[in-house]
Amino acid sequence: QVQLVESGGGLVQAGGSLRLSCAASGIIFSHSVMVWHRQAPGKQREWIALITRGATTNYIDSVKGRFTISRDNAKNTVYLQMNSLKPEDTAIYYCNTNPPAPGWGQGTQVTVSS
Repeated sequence: QVQLVESGGGLVQAGGSLRLSCAASGIIFSHSVMVWHRQAPGKQREWIALITRGATTNYIDSVKGRFTISRDNAKNTVYLQMNSLKPEDTAIYYCNTNPPAPGWGQGTQVTVSS
């Protein structure tokens, strides 16, 4: 059974930073493409950052240069370092594999105040 546990969210002022973590179990983590998604109020969930098992990364344009995805295969954990945060980054952040495993985690709330 896949389990994804996100953590590290919080309330931060615009321009601040947060580091999110996602601990995964029930998968062969080192073989998995991992993706961070977010869902803002009233909007659909969107992918924002991806890391392959070879550590190649990809980002949506709105977070390029500000967010960095990384992974630690020894800890079965994927990270999202978020810098220069903006109010429009306010959302619940989730991780998952690609393709997505059934059953999403609870996510972690990120709130950026202006």
